[in-house]
Amino acid sequence: MAVARIGWIWVFLIYSGGDSSMRQIWIVTCLATSLLLGQAVAADQARKAEIAESKAEVLEEKAAPDGSKVPPTPAQLISKPQAQAVDAIGEEPLDGAVTCLARSIYWEARGQGDTGMEAVANVVMNRVGHEGFPNTICGVVKQGHEQGACQFSWWCDGRSDDAKENESYAIAKEIARKALNRQLKDRTGGALYFHHRKVVPGWSKEYAKMAEVGEFIFYKPAGGVAK
Repeated sequence: MAVARIGWIWVFLIYSGGDSSMRQIWIVTCLATSLLLGQAVAADQARKAEIAESKAEVLEEKAAPDGSKVPPTPAQLISKPQAQAVDAIGEEPLDGAVTCLARSIYWEARGQGDTGMEAVANVVMNRVGHEGFPNTICGVVKQGHEQGACQFSWWCDGRSDDAKENESYAIAKEIARKALNRQLKDRTGGALYFHHRKVVPGWSKEYAKMAEVGEFIFYKPAGGVAK
């Protein structure tokens, strides 16, 4: 209602030939108000993102091999607004659990539907909780980059890692949120590896096939030891 009244007053001043100095004051006031509102929104988003990343660190530790298997408390759960506030336009450095997981989901499975994206999230989270892999999500995602043979090829393919499709990236962040909150069903049967149907890597013969989700096939070591 207040916005509507401001709009009508502004129209009245313009079309009634109101005093020019009054119009100038009104313009300055409106601009200042807009600036303050923008700053308030930005500050609120930054606060939500900071809270999400802080919670993600705790949840990440719980998923690690030596972490607690007790489900997160309500206070520890990352909310949807908090997760969506993280890396809003998909251009932040990959140094936080939500960003690393969401960017992996996005680049590995965008266009594969929610189930395909969720399955990729399952693999990342399964690795965090498995011996032979790093104990952090970013560590899992970046593993192998020192040798130029990344576990997740998008991370060291030489291309920009920035997300380009806002809608798909928002879905990826929501799936990452659920995965961290332990609210995501494991569609892969505990898989640690996967590949696209069009590719048949040599290692696939050494592992037990656990599931097929969309265009992906999922595996884990037959003896339970990561290679």
